[in-house]
Amino acid sequence: MVQAQELTVRPTWRRRRQVGRTAPGWIAAFCLPAFVLYGLFLVVPLLTAFYYGFFRWEGTRQGEFVGIGNYQEILTRYPLSDQISAALGHNVLFFVGTMAIQNTVGLGLAVLLHRSPRGKRLFQTLFSLPYLISPLIVGYIWSLLLSPTFGPINVALRGVGLDSWARPWLGEPDTALPVLILVNAWQWVGGPMLIFGAALAGVPRELEEAAAMDGASATRTFWSVRFPLLMPAVGVITVLTFIGCFNIFDLVYALGGSDGGPGGAMDVLGLLYYRTAFQGGSNAIGESSALAMLIFVLIFGISVALERVLRRREVT
Repeated sequence: MVQAQELTVRPTWRRRRQVGRTAPGWIAAFCLPAFVLYGLFLVVPLLTAFYYGFFRWEGTRQGEFVGIGNYQEILTRYPLSDQISAALGHNVLFFVGTMAIQNTVGLGLAVLLHRSPRGKRLFQTLFSLPYLISPLIVGYIWSLLLSPTFGPINVALRGVGLDSWARPWLGEPDTALPVLILVNAWQWVGGPMLIFGAALAGVPRELEEAAAMDGASATRTFWSVRFPLLMPAVGVITVLTFIGCFNIFDLVYALGGSDGGPGGAMDVLGLLYYRTAFQGGSNAIGESSALAMLIFVLIFGISVALERVLRRREVT
């Protein structure tokens, strides 16, 4: 009897051992295409820009090695130095406005759908549909909607007697950046909504029921019970929002052109890099590569710092 059991156990053990040996090979085979694409389109361009930034260029011809000369040039030469500080300030305002509007509205929608699950899938789909549209197309559509001559938004305002509200929204420096923030929030509000919705679904009902038995109101229960448990989701959304806001280019280009709208009111680092690379002088490759590396270091460094700070908040 014992020998029969050994005969039945040994083949099973051997099959498991063989599967264990072959599993890493299958994992590597499936991951290899992703690593190849990642290396070709992310790692190679990054290393190439890092290399190009240390040389002076004459058009497309590589010149002498200048070390950090290109970095000093873009940070000290007028007007590029002033444009960098202005574009950086616009990116910061864009990030703050996006955090205040997009993520707050996304959290509110997630809470509403969590409390009233009727039609939840439908509304999640509707709010996520703009994800499927390219930001360039979104920008061009909104530029038509906001047109001061035939745009339906100004036509509707005049139709209800609000003529003073009708204006060239993208043609005035005071309204261009707020409009950009609102359009961006409209397109991407579905992301925070889905993430917050998944986090709310993971909150134990026992905690909410205990708070209700203690007499806590719905608002008090949310801020004292639910919201602390949402901090991991808040951290993820904050980092993703920061990266997206400092990488933005296509939506701004569609709404304001390569100059960033009236008086550069919407000028951001992505547009500045585009102008440096394609509208710069003879050393455009060297200066644009140096600017690209500065943007990368800025985004990567602050993202890592944000992630660590928010993770500590989660622990405490």
